[in-house]
Amino acid sequence: MQSTKETHLQKTNNQIMEGAHAERLNKLSNQSPAKPDRATGINLFRDMTLGRRFEDKCAEMYYRGKMFGFVHLYNGQEAVSTGVIGAMKKKHDWFCSTYRDHVHALSAGVPAKEVMSELFGKETGCSKGRGGSMHLFSKEHHLLGGYAFIGEGIPVALGAAFTSRYKKEALKEENSDSVTAAFFGDGTCNIGQFYECLNMAQLWKLPILFVVENNKWAIGMAHDRATSDPEIWRKAEAFGMKGEEVDGMDVLAVRGAAQRAIERARAGEGPTLIECLTYRFRGHSLADPDELRSAEEKDFWSKRDPLKLLEKTLTEKNLVSSQELRAIEKEIDQEVNDSVEFALSADDPKSEELTKYIWAEEE
Repeated sequence: MQSTKETHLQKTNNQIMEGAHAERLNKLSNQSPAKPDRATGINLFRDMTLGRRFEDKCAEMYYRGKMFGFVHLYNGQEAVSTGVIGAMKKKHDWFCSTYRDHVHALSAGVPAKEVMSELFGKETGCSKGRGGSMHLFSKEHHLLGGYAFIGEGIPVALGAAFTSRYKKEALKEENSDSVTAAFFGDGTCNIGQFYECLNMAQLWKLPILFVVENNKWAIGMAHDRATSDPEIWRKAEAFGMKGEEVDGMDVLAVRGAAQRAIERARAGEGPTLIECLTYRFRGHSLADPDELRSAEEKDFWSKRDPLKLLEKTLTEKNLVSSQELRAIEKEIDQEVNDSVEFALSADDPKSEELTKYIWAEEE
């Protein structure tokens, strides 16, 4: 039983946190969101819906004992993946993810059946069944990997951005204008790799987007308790870098910020740090009972569901009807169900090939 003092303290902390959330979001009212046409709006909705329904199916499979290991879902954060990757060029630009990588892979164009197969550890997975949930990779779709440890992907993304500039300036490849997006969470912004890579990226004017998915919680540590300055985007100022704060629950706001950053990067003007204020609707992983976050906080953010917000915008602008969106959802549900059937019937990796892909192979 909690004491009256403990209960009061918990309520006070919740009020402070909700107030901080609301205050920061209210300051974002003057953003410059992207203005979608009908085709773009439908594509955004389709991609976000695929991410949401895919993750819901993963939870179902996990709790039914069909999927194993650590599985970290992306529910609630879909506007970030869709907003950034949807503004970039598929199979031209590059992407680095985290251990919460399923939806990044889908947005990058990796087929749902290949992602689901990887989660089941099958040979047909995008990492040939060797990576699992946290280590998705696809050379074809320029996905440079998911990473189990925080911050691991940022130096890799920096290398991809350096390659782009080196090819253009040193090797004189004029068509080398690819941009790299590095995704990571708020907890990563307190480790050395984050600052070291920001410094080098600005020093060399590398074409990279540092995308902070600030979902307010680093596992069970509240963001405001873990950093001296909770406004991460301001840290760009220390390096003379452009920083921008956006509503990470609004895909059009994220897309607008990404488009501006990509334009600067392709023009040789260097990197951008984008902080997306978002929220995960599920626990840290499917093994997390999610008892640390208050019901009031969850309710505050559930009302900002990015899918519902986009639907409201598209229908109010008469770009698409609710009936059309429901039809898209049915198509996505079928695609996700097909991916499960494909994965379940696929072959396991051969035991004699256990060490394959670990070392370079002779041709």
